[in-house]
Amino acid sequence: MPFNSIDFAVFLPVVFALFWASAKYGLRLQNFIILLASYIFYGWWNWRFLWLMFASTLLDFLVGLALQKQTNKQHRNMLLAASIAGNLGLLFFFKYYNFFTQSFVQAFTLLGCNLHISTLQIILPVGISFYTFQTLSYSIDVYRKKIEPTRNFIDFAAFVSFFPQLVAGPIERAANLLPQFYTQRVFSYHKAASGMRQILWGLFKKMVIADNCAVYADKIFAQPDAYGGSTLLLGALFFAFQIYGDFSGYSDIAIGTGRLFGFSLMRNFAYPYFSRDIAEFWRRWHISLSTWFRDYVYIPMGGSRGTMLAKLRNIMVLFLLSGFWHGANYTFIVWGALNALYFLPLLLLGKNRTHLTIVAENKTFPSVYELWQMLSTFCLTMLAWVFFRAATLEQAIGYISGIFSVSLFEIPQILPAHLLLLLLFFITIEWAGRDEPFAIAKTMIQKSRFARWSFYYTLIVLIYLFGTKQQPFIYFQF
Repeated sequence: MPFNSIDFAVFLPVVFALFWASAKYGLRLQNFIILLASYIFYGWWNWRFLWLMFASTLLDFLVGLALQKQTNKQHRNMLLAASIAGNLGLLFFFKYYNFFTQSFVQAFTLLGCNLHISTLQIILPVGISFYTFQTLSYSIDVYRKKIEPTRNFIDFAAFVSFFPQLVAGPIERAANLLPQFYTQRVFSYHKAASGMRQILWGLFKKMVIADNCAVYADKIFAQPDAYGGSTLLLGALFFAFQIYGDFSGYSDIAIGTGRLFGFSLMRNFAYPYFSRDIAEFWRRWHISLSTWFRDYVYIPMGGSRGTMLAKLRNIMVLFLLSGFWHGANYTFIVWGALNALYFLPLLLLGKNRTHLTIVAENKTFPSVYELWQMLSTFCLTMLAWVFFRAATLEQAIGYISGIFSVSLFEIPQILPAHLLLLLLFFITIEWAGRDEPFAIAKTMIQKSRFARWSFYYTLIVLIYLFGTKQQPFIYFQF
């Protein structure tokens, strides 16, 4: 059930009313309502895949209980291995089976041996990469004795399937979200109002920015040979804002929706396109996934400790896994490797943690040097996005080669003035609110009631005027 659908516009108020009407009957009923609503929400897409989420939930619930009772180290390792094998096994089959099968066949073909192994017509379940990582982190944290396992299956199942962040994150940790299912919730008007503002901003990002950028990005990427370098550059620019508006828009709607029900979800984006280097970009982009790999892969491998060779290895593994997590295609692996190459000079020079605060803090405008840093970082990121967007490596290389041609200095063949103005408006609002959890968290709070509501209605009108036909969220495919 997409957030930008009429179905969700009806679903959300109904669940909201039932949830808060049941508050007087206790947490158990509220959590059951959340669980039921979440399974309806997910089943709306394809009810046949509900068993996958239930299986993953049941596995890690039982593993958590068993880990608490077990003191033998070998047996604890076996229980953790069962959780990892079960979760990653499901993910591997549905997401990567065909990729590895085709790669295996191609490798033997190069050696002169023709194999005949059939691929399968597998439908990728929406959100499987997200909820499997969420349940897996629970088992790992229980194994490490960082959290106590829950004995209430309803609470745990509601945590795993919590519908606002179920299919595209943020990937929550049990230490943050699960205790909120045990805590008495009291309705807060201010928290709900803040949630509605974030939902509105998320819908604007998705329906106005992302979906309109998609129209032109799709057109240009579909026939890159038909356009000159300047138009290809514009197509890459549009995709960069499409994926940011689409994914961060989803996260805003998810976090805002969670706040309506009294839940606090982790922040997933922190204005990544205002980053001054790639290291800062990755601290601000898809934060829940970046920190997941940091805590469960990078640090256990040694992190930034050890020899420089070990550090370089750990960074490369981290980025390659991040790329591979996104999809079973060599384009994603190259995208991850390219970001690793961007990152390595900072690591070698010891400058990977230089920019830990917001850019131009307490200033209206950045300095010339800060502007150069942001633009150069954005350009590097935008070129990497070409590999993310392209269907094949050949198309990505051809696309980038087309950008760096003589035609780069020609007038673009496609130049949508209205979209460029919308992007300018969007960037201005994001810049003004860059020190807030989301761009309009407090932008208009101190203004008069008339000014505040005029701004909100402006966003609603822009959504009405420029909201294209319902487009799926990009990260549903991951």
